[in-house]
Amino acid sequence: MRTPDAEAGRRELIIGTAAVAISAPGSAKARAAAAPVLDTALGAPAMTHVSFTVNGETRELDLDTRTTLLDALREHLNLTGSKKGCDHGQCGACTAMVNGRRINTCLTLAVMHEGDEITTIEGLGSPDRLHPMQEAFVKHDGYQCGYCTPGQICSSVAVLEEIRAGIPSHVTVELSGAPQITAEEIRERMSGNICRCGAYANILDAITEVAERHA
Repeated sequence: MRTPDAEAGRRELIIGTAAVAISAPGSAKARAAAAPVLDTALGAPAMTHVSFTVNGETRELDLDTRTTLLDALREHLNLTGSKKGCDHGQCGACTAMVNGRRINTCLTLAVMHEGDEITTIEGLGSPDRLHPMQEAFVKHDGYQCGYCTPGQICSSVAVLEEIRAGIPSHVTVELSGAPQITAEEIRERMSGNICRCGAYANILDAITEVAERHA
């Protein structure tokens, strides 16, 4: 049982602690007031102007320098086809093409792409005029929930371009010639795109059909 003196001492301690918390420079109130003045630990500019071409259209944005390309596309340009999955570059749901090469847009900052040409799933085709790869995915049911599908399709298009350009992979047998479009090559190159529904066989059929149709 607390004595009256102990209870009074406890109240004084609580009151004193609260007073220090309110007045301390490091308090939540002080930090909130300081946030607009210094937005980053190094004192870097909080906002910057970025200009790039997205799906054939020049887009200009004022962005926080820490904004990823994925967030710039989704949150600032409303191009929500590119999905935020793992946000660690491990699932491929955010895949888009920059200057013709596929990248994980969650792992790169928007400010790094000044002047670049960016193609998202929205730029490959439209509902009334699908890209051949989109048509093949529909035909072969290369999706189930559809969450990974935009990244899968963007990556698929890039994979065929890589093979046609003669870029080898870890499973390419002959490095002196152009890689062959085989199931093994496609699986290796698509290994960075995860389908949680397990539609891999259908995705492989879709890519193979497009490769044969446009050989």
